Amino acid sequence: MLPKLQLLKAQICAAFVAGAMVSMAGALWAAASQEYLVSQAGRKFTPGELVINRAETIQILNDDGDLLHHVFIESRQMNFDSGDQTPGSRTPITFPIAGDFTVLCAIHPKMKLFVHVR
Repeated sequence: MLPKLQLLKAQICAAFVAGAMVSMAGALWAAASQEYLVSQAGRKFTPGELVINRAETIQILNDDGDLLHHVFIESRQMNFDSGDQTPGSRTPITFPIAGDFTVLCAIHPKMKLFVHVR
């Protein structure tokens, strides 16, 4: 009877450790995949400035109900052009290299988003 009890304890312990490892891996993945959501509404970006790590992605959401937007980046390190963004659309931008970038709207030239990539 004692060996069966020890086997049961070992199985419970192994299941607990496996569950803890899966939970920890999920937490690490969530921390590594930080989501940055930037709203376009009222002819401005909110927030207007971000600090992110290299290879991270920001999502630009057109929150204006009736306005088109068109984000772009032109720099020596990186170029990006979203094309026209309809209301409600999301546009991902991944920053593969470190640097300071200004995201602009081709339709509303006063809109500026500053992205600092570490």
